[in-house]
Amino acid sequence: MLVSKWGNCLAVRLPKALVDELGLKEGDEIDIVATRKGAIEIETKAEQRRRAIENMEARNWAALPAGYKFDRDEANER
Repeated sequence: MLVSKWGNCLAVRLPKALVDELGLKEGDEIDIVATRKGAIEIETKAEQRRRAIENMEARNWAALPAGYKFDRDEANER
């Protein structure tokens, strides 16, 4: 892939095969992070949310009482 200038950033075009494999579509948000020298990992925002929910469920947190409503002003008074 060719790295190109795009405004103040650098950009790469993803090959169709990779886009299809990842199930990406226009408008999707992804995070790209270096995992080790010469390799990257791509994760969509939807995958991040799903993973976060799975992590919370794995902690077996007690459910909030029925009718509970978070009050930001009350929390800031503490």
